[in-house]
Formats: sequence, C-alpha cells, structure tokens
Amino acid sequence: MKKVASVVVAVAALSAALLVAGCGEKEDELSTKAPERFSLLLDFFPNADHAGIYAAQSAGLFEDVGLDVKIRQPADPDAPIKQVAAGKVDVAIAYEPTVLLARDRGQPVVSVGALVQKPLTSIISLPRAGIRGPEDLAGKTIGTAGIDYQDAFLRTILREAGVNRDSIKTRNVGFALNPALLTRKVDATLGSFWNYEGTELELKQRDPQIIRVNNAGVPTYNELVFVVNEKTLAEEPGKIRAFLGAVGRGTRELRADPSKGIEGLLKANKDLDPKLQRAVVRVTLPLFFPPAGKPYGYQDPGEWKRFAAWMRDNELLDEPPDAARAFSNELLPARGP
Repeated sequence: MKKVASVVVAVAALSAALLVAGCGEKEDELSTKAPERFSLLLDFFPNADHAGIYAAQSAGLFEDVGLDVKIRQPADPDAPIKQVAAGKVDVAIAYEPTVLLARDRGQPVVSVGALVQKPLTSIISLPRAGIRGPEDLAGKTIGTAGIDYQDAFLRTILREAGVNRDSIKTRNVGFALNPALLTRKVDATLGSFWNYEGTELELKQRDPQIIRVNNAGVPTYNELVFVVNEKTLAEEPGKIRAFLGAVGRGTRELRADPSKGIEGLLKANKDLDPKLQRAVVRVTLPLFFPPAGKPYGYQDPGEWKRFAAWMRDNELLDEPPDAARAFSNELLPARGP
C-alpha cells in the first residue's frame, strides 16, 4: 500500500507541476503576444488638432489595448476618405462634410467618433479691411482654399447677411491662407481655422477679426471625425472601440497636463513651432470633449441631420441624405455591445 500511495503522490505532484508550467506558458504567451498592427491616416500634417492622439501614443495607451498604431499623414487632401473607402487604412481623420459627400458618391465610409466637436472653419481678416461682421464683406476680395462645400458656406453667410454675391470677389489661394492675408492679396480668407490660423495671427499681434461659420448661418457640424470602412465597422468593431478608448484617455491626459501631452506631437513633427502648438492646444481643448454626460467622441444625431439637410438644400448632395447611416456612436467608450 505504501508503494501504491507513493506512486499516487508522485503522479499527483507531476500533474500539478505540469499544470503550473502550462499556466505559466499561457501567461507568457499572453504577455508576449505582439500588438495588432493598426493604421491611422491623418487629415493633414501632425498638428495641435491631433494632440490627444499623440498624447495617447506617448503614454503607451495604444499598446495597453493591444494595438501597434502607425500614424501617417496624407499625400493629398483627398487621401483620407479614398484610403479608408478602399480598405487600405483602419481609421482616417476627415471632415463631416467630406463623409457626407463620399457617401453620396456611394463610398462605404462611416464616422465613428468626433475628434473636434464644433466647426473651426472661419472667415478671418485684419483690422485694415474693416470687416467686423458678414455684412461688411460687400466689395471685398476673399481668399479661399478652393473647397466646394466652403463655397456653399460663403453663399449661405452672404445670403444671411443680405450681401449680394456679385458684390464680392473670390480668389483661390490654396492653403496659403494667412500668407495671402498678410501680403494683402485678399481682404479676408475663408477656410482658415480660427484655432490655428487665428491663433497664429494673434501671436503675431495682428489682431485678427474672426467670423466663425456656425455663428454666421451655417449649421454646426463636427470639424474633424474618425472614419472607418463599413466592413471594418461590421467585422472588426473591437479594435476600433479599443482605439477610440485609448484616444479618449490620451485626450484626458492632455487636458490634465497640456505641456506634457504635447511632447509626443512635437517629436512627431519637428517643424512645428512649440509656442504656436501649445497656444492652439489651449484654445482647442474644450472642443475635444462632448457635452457633459456623453462619451468621448460623441456625435449629435440632430446636428448631423440638420447639416446633411443643409448640404442637400445647397445642392452639394445628389441624393436625399440618410444622416443616421453616415455616423455611429456605438463604438464609443461605454457604448455598444
């Protein structure tokens, strides 16, 4: 009996040892599992609008949720929507108007979260032009970036102010908006961001006069949004939810300590002016967050519906828009299945 008991004890000990070893191997596998590769295409070169993303990257928050996020900047302004529609990137940053335009063309793109909650697009002038409000635009030359939907912004603003469209001139200056203003090529610009170009002019002590488009007749909208392919939304919601959650945490860390949070951005783009970027982050921070009680990235259904209707009314969309299908809040933190 002693011999049998000894064998039983030995077998039990060996089994326990193998079990412990097996558990250890599984834990090692989990701890050493490589993060999933994940691609993000920006809307523009890295700048203060992306500070929350770079704060998340610097703090290792993407790795914490199992993602190896590679951030790229676009070769041209149309690239973000095109790349995500073709399934070549996991997420792209784009503009709410371009999402609605893309869907009107049949491209399978969906906005899954707002990066910037409100419009940044503005009409900016310098004091010498005497433009205090939209009614003062009559007889002026306005520099634009040549974006179709922003031309519709201008028509709406002029109509609301009672200004005859034929009384003004427009000049396509591309993205050299502030240079065109400073060299007196134009009296005002449309397409500048009040948080960026406006802040840059303030730092130069040029006293910019700023008319935000949503204060002049254009319905409010999300300036920058996170966009995915419909297939990604349906088949890989987990990684998108993880990404958005990490960006939300990074943005909260940025709010808690803007100086520290912006370090990753400045490392990513060494051409940036640190003073300007810090100033832009300071004025933009409130727009990174939704109304109280809503999760990070929240998109207001009513705002999407009203803005889509405005685009249709201004003949920017060929088909009646179904705004509810153009965006989703289901993958936001604490939202969705």
